[in-house]
Amino acid sequence: MKFICEKNKLQEAIFTAQKAITGKSTMSILEGILLIAKDNELTLIGSDIDLSIETKIKVDVIEEGSIVVDSKLFGELIKKLPPFEVQISTIPNNSIELICQKSKAVLKYKNSDEFPMIPKINENIIFSIPQRVLKSMIKGTIFATAQDEIRPILTGVKFEINNNKLNLVALDGLRLALRSENIDNDNTINAVIPGKTLNEVSKIIEDSDDKINITFTPNHILFNLGNTKIISRLLEGEFINYNSIIPDEYNLKVIVKRNEFLDCLERASLMAKDGNTNLVKLDIKDDIMVITSDSQLGKAREEVNIIMQGEPLKIAFNARFLIDVFKVMEEEEIILELTSNVSPCIIKNKDKNNCTYLVLPVRFIEN
Repeated sequence: MKFICEKNKLQEAIFTAQKAITGKSTMSILEGILLIAKDNELTLIGSDIDLSIETKIKVDVIEEGSIVVDSKLFGELIKKLPPFEVQISTIPNNSIELICQKSKAVLKYKNSDEFPMIPKINENIIFSIPQRVLKSMIKGTIFATAQDEIRPILTGVKFEINNNKLNLVALDGLRLALRSENIDNDNTINAVIPGKTLNEVSKIIEDSDDKINITFTPNHILFNLGNTKIISRLLEGEFINYNSIIPDEYNLKVIVKRNEFLDCLERASLMAKDGNTNLVKLDIKDDIMVITSDSQLGKAREEVNIIMQGEPLKIAFNARFLIDVFKVMEEEEIILELTSNVSPCIIKNKDKNNCTYLVLPVRFIEN
C-alpha cells in the first residue's frame, strides 16, 4: 500500500474515525484504525463492534492495499507532522513508513483480515433531516439518559416516528426529556439508540441545513453524511411508555424568564453541593419565586419575578436537574406546571410546542 495525501485532511479523518474506538474491547485489533487505499480514496474505519464510523477522503493512491494501525499512535504522529503532504507506504517487517518534508517515522501495522466486518446496511428506507435540527434534538434530550447499566434500555434515546412527527425521548427514572419536530415522513419507526452513539453523532454533524440520511434495520441504525457513515447497533428491550408518566393536569402554572431563573439556580446551587441531592427549595407565591439553599457550605437566597396562576407552593428539587433542562431550552419565557410538592414538575416553552421536560421533586422536611 502506498498513498500521498494532505496532512490536515488525514488528521481530520482520523479524528472522526477515532470517535468509535473506546479501547475497552477485548479484541486488541479494535484499538486500531482500518485503512483501505483504493480508487484514489482512503477509507478509515474505527469500531468497537457496537459502534462503527467509516469516513473517506480523496488521496493519491500509488499502490492499493489495506492495513490496521494503532489509532492513538497513528493519530498523534499525524497531528504533530508539519502541515504538508504526507506519503505513507508499507515496508518490510509489517511496518509503514510516514514521510512528510524532513520528518520520517516507521510504525508497525496489523493484518486487515483480522478486523471485524462492519454491518452491511441496505440504504433503501431512508429518512432525511437537517443536521442542525437533529443536533438540537440530541442536545435537548441526551442529558436525561441513565448513566448506569441497571436498566440498559434507559441508557439510550427512544427514536420514534409517527404521524409525520419525530420524537426523541430520554428518561432515567428521575427526569424525562422529550423533543418533537414535524417531518415529511409517513413511516412508523420505533427504536432505541445508545446514548454513546448519539453523543458521537452530535459531535460529527454540523449546525447546518445540510441533510443527514438515516436508515433503520431491525438491529442497526445508519447515519449517512456522504463521506462519513456512522453505524450503531440498537438497544434491545421495551422502552417505558413515557406518555403515561406525563401528567395532563396541574394546580399551579408559572411563567418565568429562562435566563434569569437559570442564573438564580446556578448561584443557589453553589451552596447546595454539600451531599448528593444538590437541594434547592422554591417558595412560589404572590408572583415571586424565592429560591433558597442551605448546607454546611453556607446559605443562598435568590428572588425572581414570575407570572403565576393557581395556588402557592413550596417544593424542592435537585438543582442540577433543573439547570440541565433550562440550559438546553431556547425560548426566553418558560412555563412550569406544578401540582403538589411530591408530584412531577412539567417544563415547556411558552410559545413553541416542541419540548416537554419532567423533573421529580425531592421530599424535604421544613425547619
